[in-house]
Amino acid sequence: MCDSALNSPLAAESMIAGHKREVPTVQLPYRGTTAELITMAESADAKALLFDDANAETALQMLDRGNFEFALHAGNADLDAASVESYEPMLDAAPDSESADLPMDGMTNVFFTSGTTSQPKGVAFDGEQMWLGAYQGVMEHGINQTDIAIVTTPWYHMVTSDAWLFPHWLAGATTVLHACFDPEEVLELVERHTATGLLAVPIQLEEINDAYEQMATKTDSLRYIRTGGAIVSEKLIERTTEHLSEGFYNTYGMTEGGPNLTFAHPSVQSDHPGTIGKASFSWELRVVETVPITEHPDPEATVDAGERGEIIARGPGMPDGYLDNPEAAAKTFFGEWLRTRDVACIDEDGYLCIVDRVDNMFTSGGENIYPAEVERAIESHSAVDEVLVFGLDDDYWGKKVTAVVVTDGTVDDDDIDIYCKSHESLANYKRPREYALRIEPLPRTDTGTVERSRVIGKHFE
Repeated sequence: MCDSALNSPLAAESMIAGHKREVPTVQLPYRGTTAELITMAESADAKALLFDDANAETALQMLDRGNFEFALHAGNADLDAASVESYEPMLDAAPDSESADLPMDGMTNVFFTSGTTSQPKGVAFDGEQMWLGAYQGVMEHGINQTDIAIVTTPWYHMVTSDAWLFPHWLAGATTVLHACFDPEEVLELVERHTATGLLAVPIQLEEINDAYEQMATKTDSLRYIRTGGAIVSEKLIERTTEHLSEGFYNTYGMTEGGPNLTFAHPSVQSDHPGTIGKASFSWELRVVETVPITEHPDPEATVDAGERGEIIARGPGMPDGYLDNPEAAAKTFFGEWLRTRDVACIDEDGYLCIVDRVDNMFTSGGENIYPAEVERAIESHSAVDEVLVFGLDDDYWGKKVTAVVVTDGTVDDDDIDIYCKSHESLANYKRPREYALRIEPLPRTDTGTVERSRVIGKHFE
């Protein structure tokens, strides 16, 4: 089954039905273009399209241009499409009892990678892998049947499904489906339902904190807040624990890694600020010497405490590869291992902190530059909201450290440069040699990842 729906019971029903019928729910990112969605659906061999009113226009275009055998519409919109069946009447006509052959298991969910640098890749998981991930989420947060969780990230993402929905369903907890993100509405839902859990990516947490400062609302009931999907700054951790909840869980993962590969319990943040924690319950992680993208890391070449290396992972929840993309699969899956392409530093106690992406690193004046390190230093300035650092071609440096900085408009290039020169964690060779200041936020995917090519293209091409 192929879905294009906002967070709603429709999405939940389709996932549960897929688990019972061994018909995978292909969880399409509905914000994509019609052409992108058709390509994704074809890669997963989707035969049916299930959609709601919010996505009816896109769905009809997909039906016109794609190759679907069946379509279901859930909603009240009057559609000019004879081939589309209505969801509710079909549901009402379904048998009251479940077939003795169910559940059938097998492949149950197909997710797509974010596709910030390439065409999104499909990843299929079976029922056992999904429920294994759900058990992991229950153990990480101590979820029980009295919990009430706000669901505000898009349902089609792995983290929303297998790190949030499935764990709460498994524990018999309540999930409150927030159709489309609005920070003020999130806080209202927390107060109205006395919610105990909230999942939000870092950029959403920033907005929720902003809304909290403007509203007279209560969040005392929140026992656990889960975040991930982008590097979490110490400033965001401090702000969130002050305003929303001390139960701040920083997690790390990727679509190919199920719900998450690591998690950091709130109790470790004071001694290990910004850490993503250690391997979660069903995963083995190693930090190994980094190699070029064209090579596979050596699983035995682990780095020592205090050093940097690439994270690789293995575990029973790992998928077999990508759908219809063996070339990409060969670069990411090797032997028993999953290559993350994320560089991390490991401390004396075994806790990990993300440094940057392997493919973001560049060399300037003979020194390796990890943009995320520079970004974190600049973001600690009180007038700075966001930063993107990258290497710009330069005759002298090879690659010149360059920064696009989102500010409140009260500072200029010289102010930021003086701050960088005085920052104790920023060596001089890491300091940007060129800046572009802006007030508008950086464009991001719905998981909070900056769309680097759009930003660089606007300012420097």
